[in-house]
Amino acid sequence: MKQLLEKALRAAIEAGKAILDVYGTEFDIVTKEDNSPLTIADTKANEIISKMLSSTNLPVVSEEGKSIPFHKREAWQRFWLIDPLDGTKEFINKNDEFTVNIALIDQGKPLMGIVYAPVIDILYFSDPTGAWKKERASQDTNMLADSDMLKSSSVRLPLVSNHTGYTIVASRSHLNEQTTAFINQVKREHSEIRIISRGSSLKLCMIAEGSADVYPRFGITSEWDIAAGHALILAAGGKVVSADGITELKYNTAGMENPPFIAYAPSVSR
Repeated sequence: MKQLLEKALRAAIEAGKAILDVYGTEFDIVTKEDNSPLTIADTKANEIISKMLSSTNLPVVSEEGKSIPFHKREAWQRFWLIDPLDGTKEFINKNDEFTVNIALIDQGKPLMGIVYAPVIDILYFSDPTGAWKKERASQDTNMLADSDMLKSSSVRLPLVSNHTGYTIVASRSHLNEQTTAFINQVKREHSEIRIISRGSSLKLCMIAEGSADVYPRFGITSEWDIAAGHALILAAGGKVVSADGITELKYNTAGMENPPFIAYAPSVSR
């Protein structure tokens, strides 16, 4: 597990560097079949991560990779699930809120998660023993080769939260009627509400930190969008469940789409 974590950490940082190389340039934007945008940064990051993780001899499923039929992967016990550039719209809009997501799925559950935000150089990572946050992550590459050393220099999640009231984090790009209804219901239950908008998996990272209490998502998402953040939240003591508030999300489903879900911070889920 230690070696798998270290390989994934290095892959995330290297992908982040490649993304930043593109970020400051004039890049082309391609529209995929599902009408979502694609840039050369997505492609480069995918190539780097896939190549670096190939030495683990575990299958890799990526948003930007070749589609793998369900009958070929349904028996997989363990595999990598990656989104090489989560928040491509944020990347295009140049608001800095995009991430590299790498998750290790084991028997349908997220066992390990890495979320790296290259512009702010913040790394979130987890394994079965816990979750951590590392600032200025790319500045000491030696630590990436020793996850124990990296953990010792990082802050363990959840953080001691000093926010007051009840904080909801919502998608910057996707806010539908169901989400608005959920927020209105929470307002009836809590006297003081704060709503924060974030892009990409940074919303899930806020839940793992404990800096936000709940993240409702009622739109369509794919498994690679949330797997790494889900792993962080679980390792920090929170939970991510379907909209009924009970059913745990499963990974490696036939369509690889998530049901509507709600993520709860550790302090809320206890």
